[in-house]
Amino acid sequence: MRSFTIEERRNRLGARHHLATSAGSFVQLADDLVGLHSSDPATVYLASQQRLADSARDVVEASLYEARSTVRHLGMRRTMFVVSRELAPIMDAACTRALAPAQRKRVVNLLESNDVTKDGDGWISRVEDDIEDAIAENGPLTARSLTRLVPELSTKLKHGKGEVGASTRLLFLMSVEGRIVRGRPVGSWVSSQYEWSTMDGWLGHTLPETDPVSARADLAARWLYAYGPATVLDLKWWSGWSLTDTRQALRAIDAVDVDLHGSPGVALGTDLEPEDVDEPWAALLPSLDPSIMGWKERGWYLGSHEAALFDRTGNSGPVVLVNGSIVGGWGQDDDGKVVIEYLDSVTDTEESLVGDRAERLSAWFDGRIVTPRFANPLWHAISGR
Repeated sequence: MRSFTIEERRNRLGARHHLATSAGSFVQLADDLVGLHSSDPATVYLASQQRLADSARDVVEASLYEARSTVRHLGMRRTMFVVSRELAPIMDAACTRALAPAQRKRVVNLLESNDVTKDGDGWISRVEDDIEDAIAENGPLTARSLTRLVPELSTKLKHGKGEVGASTRLLFLMSVEGRIVRGRPVGSWVSSQYEWSTMDGWLGHTLPETDPVSARADLAARWLYAYGPATVLDLKWWSGWSLTDTRQALRAIDAVDVDLHGSPGVALGTDLEPEDVDEPWAALLPSLDPSIMGWKERGWYLGSHEAALFDRTGNSGPVVLVNGSIVGGWGQDDDGKVVIEYLDSVTDTEESLVGDRAERLSAWFDGRIVTPRFANPLWHAISGR
């Protein structure tokens, strides 16, 4: 049985996540990381800034909004990702579409329990068609603009002790169903308010139907190449699949058992050779960066720093990564300058690498302060906010 050391796993992290060397393009980066987290819009830009030689914001925006070679879509664990056109239908079939029946039933129950209609399913179908017609006639529209054109979206639905707007539930459901997609943000690049387009209008076609079983196998192979060797529970957590579906996908790609520095793991049978990284490297990763959120079992790169660097719901904040090991966190001072706080000791060479990254990131921010949507305790301590 092949045995992988922690150092080997960290070398793979540096090489395959484009942290030790740059990615050739934004599309390649999104593919090689099997999607870029987009729940916090800033993550996409900051993750790219650390991995692309040309890391200007317009590179990301040209891909997302002009060439549309990448698309923002709900995927693994009901989380928003930016993925390539090639990966989008695979992720959709493997993870997204399975969410639709439960989401639709939830909206039906809300409508009927609030006495909006006795036929919640029929009401949803009619309003969804009206939403698509409004977008087709007027072009991409915000939720507010859609509500003016489709009055049913202004309906308020009591939910627990509060209430939720029908627009929120319907637009989310339609995105899960692959009927509509988030386009350009309203305002700046850190905004999470988007214009909505039909999927066909945005990409030029709807997402093709793909067999979920084969899609899960495809997605598992991509993930295992990028994030493996890893544990079965790592893939189960990352994908959001059941344990049965996870094991089925691993069998389909002939994954093999390996030893992970004393614990059981899996790897692609054709991918057991070591990955060499010649030079030391460092990276300042944003909250929810894929290289931090790719595993359930994180001790081999996180050490004992979870309480300082993750929030209470398991979301990572900004971290400092050196040669595949998290050694601290980063934030910004009142002038927008990047400030580093170490939790582990580093060598002079490593500190110099981190300092260079911090200077370049400070210049990239150009005085703008970006508050992470998922800030960790160390970020609050550094930034004083």
